Amino acid sequence: MRGAEAGVPRLPAADAVPLAAQDGRARRPHARPSHVSTGRVSSNEELLALQRALYESRNPTRRWLHCTRRDWIAGRLTRLAADGRRAALEVGPGSGVYVPLLARLFERVTVTDVHHAYLDAARVLAADHPNVAVVQDDIRQPALPAASFDVVLCTEVIEHVVESRAALAGMRRLLRAGGVLVLSTPQRYSPLEVCSRIALLPGVIDVVRRIYREPILPTDHVNLMTAAEARRQLREAGFEIRESHKSGLYVPVLAEAGGEWGRRLAAWLERRLSQGPLDRLLWTQYYVAVAGARD
Repeated sequence: MRGAEAGVPRLPAADAVPLAAQDGRARRPHARPSHVSTGRVSSNEELLALQRALYESRNPTRRWLHCTRRDWIAGRLTRLAADGRRAALEVGPGSGVYVPLLARLFERVTVTDVHHAYLDAARVLAADHPNVAVVQDDIRQPALPAASFDVVLCTEVIEHVVESRAALAGMRRLLRAGGVLVLSTPQRYSPLEVCSRIALLPGVIDVVRRIYREPILPTDHVNLMTAAEARRQLREAGFEIRESHKSGLYVPVLAEAGGEWGRRLAAWLERRLSQGPLDRLLWTQYYVAVAGARD
């Protein structure tokens, strides 16, 4: 196994969280959008460029929301590699923030998407890692061999897949019994998602653009789930949830006018909400789930 690092790796800001936009009409299955929508469909290249800038956003809260998710995922992958798991699959790599990390942690890595732009971005990152294969595939009906992976990573993708049950079933098919799925997806009623929908109202998006002074592109979240729904779909697909977590509090006034002080206050509030019923207000839900034995 490639050496699992002792601590949680800090990923460079230049390696943005993967992104692929889904047009709700086209139902693109692997998407990674920003958290505010303009209501117009952007090219894959535009979305890739946006995601490369997210971790260097001038907005401290926006930057924190994405870095928190990235670092939590990186920590779980590191632990799984340290446990001796050797073959990993990433579903929907987008701009490829996790590709170099996966290559360092696991002996064999496969990266899949249905869109060439994201596969091309992954190939650039994989060029220096001979243990990484980049393959076009649709997780809803995967052509990859069944039971061939120890770990599947699917982060900020499932909310763009209308047929999420089929996607989860595909991931389960590709995992060996006892294999682990690391999944993250936004919570349906988090303030950030609600605000993203409000931003679609006529005239509002112009104000949003002036506030951010950064590219604002579509989210196209066509399949947002509550925690109860996400858990139910995981169980139905044959997974046993071993760990769950939530993070990312977005309070509009603090985020857009509070600067670094607003980010710190949001982080303080997040810690207090994360252990109670109001954790449904946090943006991202995470699951580490084990594939059960097949019937």
